[in-house]
Amino acid sequence: MTASEQLGKQPGPLIPTDPDDPSTEPARPGTVDGSRLPGATAGAEPPAARRPRRRRLRTVVAGAAVLVVAGVAGVAATGGLGGADGNGTASAAPSGPPGTAKVQRTTLTRTETVDGSLGYGPASAVQAPSEGPASGGKQAAGTGSDAGAGTGVLTWLPSEGDVIRRGKPVYSLDAHKVPLLYGSTPLYRTLDVGVPDGEDVELLEKNLSALGYTGFTVDDTYTSGTASAVRDWQDDLGRTVTGTVGPGDAVVADGERRVDDVKAALGGPPSGDVLTWTGNRRIVTVDLDVQYEDLADHGTKATVKLPDGTEADATVDDVGTAASAAPSATGGSGTAGTGGTGSSGGQAPQATLPVRLSVADQKKLGRYQAAPVDVTFQAQTHKDVLAVPINALVALREGGYALETVGSRGIAYVPVKLGMFADGMVEVSGAGVTAGMVVGVPK
Repeated sequence: MTASEQLGKQPGPLIPTDPDDPSTEPARPGTVDGSRLPGATAGAEPPAARRPRRRRLRTVVAGAAVLVVAGVAGVAATGGLGGADGNGTASAAPSGPPGTAKVQRTTLTRTETVDGSLGYGPASAVQAPSEGPASGGKQAAGTGSDAGAGTGVLTWLPSEGDVIRRGKPVYSLDAHKVPLLYGSTPLYRTLDVGVPDGEDVELLEKNLSALGYTGFTVDDTYTSGTASAVRDWQDDLGRTVTGTVGPGDAVVADGERRVDDVKAALGGPPSGDVLTWTGNRRIVTVDLDVQYEDLADHGTKATVKLPDGTEADATVDDVGTAASAAPSATGGSGTAGTGGTGSSGGQAPQATLPVRLSVADQKKLGRYQAAPVDVTFQAQTHKDVLAVPINALVALREGGYALETVGSRGIAYVPVKLGMFADGMVEVSGAGVTAGMVVGVPK
């Protein structure tokens, strides 16, 4: 449903809408529909014609935008419309609105600011291999003093915060470097001349080519040229030269990684998680309330405001599926998520969407490694539209909205249809609504 539909049906002609058209001239002073206003004195000129009563409007939620329309009293504080004052004499109606504004032709952009977090994203684990590097002598998993662990001793480990790029070691096992390769298919078998074609072969050859090794065609076939390049690679790593590659000889990830935490101990066996790591580019994550779901889509632009007030441009590059956040306990002894609010004061679970945003210019993020941030989504733009301040809207008693226009022949009310609300302005349209038109607003 559109904003105008939620705010009420549009009225038919209520009162004169064109102050310069004699055929639409207001009813004669002192009357409404030909009847004299209460409190008017016989034989005296009664107060000015009654205008439609403005009323204060409630906040209306339309989609994701909160539309607050502040009404303006169109009568004196005594409440009379041309009625008697405390002495029984007629009180004069105001001659015009307390303030004015002009209808503008402009561009409106709908935005919403939500809480976000700056960081490197969730960490993933690098697990110990089930067997040592092929060139270091393989041994079945589960043998030795630590069942379920890889064989050998960890002789080198990176430090927290280190960045590991293609071809660089992730760790060393028995003094054999285990490098990082880029890709999405882990090494799961021993690769040698004559093995069946596969994606793992192509991944290896792509990485060898990127590292500067030649003499083979990048495809999914392991040839003698591939084996020759592997021997050169192993020699440069200080590994035993075999021309074959096994599952424990390299670690595969989708790009350069940043070490988040080192789990294993130097000198110990490669048991369980050796380390955890993340991507090397800082990102922004948002748990977006589902009521704002339409704000975030792939490619949606946003602005990130850092704790020091500086800003950076961001782009939505991933939107997850809705999930319910656990209820929170706010003043009771109950545990959140144990079912219902009860006496614990817990609130009902709220569905959210995990949204990830990338920041192209990482320098704009300064030296922050992790921080709370404000994220302003720029979800929708209407160009070249007519707009007025929201408080220029007049709520009509029979439904709908109008603008109180001020012209050379007095005041008239022009019914309008409503469009986008943004930055304290509302898009309006209707017969007779033009740029530059003077409309009434509260002071």
